[in-house]
Amino acid sequence: MYVDAEKLGPQLSQDNDIRITKWGRIMRQYRIDELPQFLNVLVGDMSIVGPRPERPFYADKLILKAPHYKHIHKVKPGITSWGMVKYGYASTTDEMIDRLKYDVIYIENMSIFNDLKVLIYTFKIVFQGRGK
Repeated sequence: MYVDAEKLGPQLSQDNDIRITKWGRIMRQYRIDELPQFLNVLVGDMSIVGPRPERPFYADKLILKAPHYKHIHKVKPGITSWGMVKYGYASTTDEMIDRLKYDVIYIENMSIFNDLKVLIYTFKIVFQGRGK
C-alpha cells in the first residue's frame, strides 16, 4: 500500500483499490502478502486454517449487526479460511456478515478433512491468481 493509505481511517478492500501499489496488487493476487503470517503459525499465535478476525474498527460494527461474530474468537485465527475461499475479500460490512456464515459453519464442523478441503481450495485460488 501507499504511505498514509488509510490516513482518513480504516477502509475495506475494493476492486481496483487505489491504495495498493502495482507490486502490492500482484502480492495480493497470488496471496504472497500472507507469507509472513507463517511466522505467527510457527510461534503458535495462528493456525494455517481458521477464521480471520476483522480489525477492531470493523469488528465493533459487525458485533452490532451480527452478534454471532464473537464465535470466531473461540478458535485461533488462520492464514486461510472457509469464508475466504468460498466468499473472498469483503468490500462492505454486509459482505463481511455473508462471509462470516462460512466461518461459523467451519467452526461448527472443524475437522482435519475440512482443513484439507480449505487448503485445496486455497492452493487452487493461489495458483489461478484469483486473489483480490
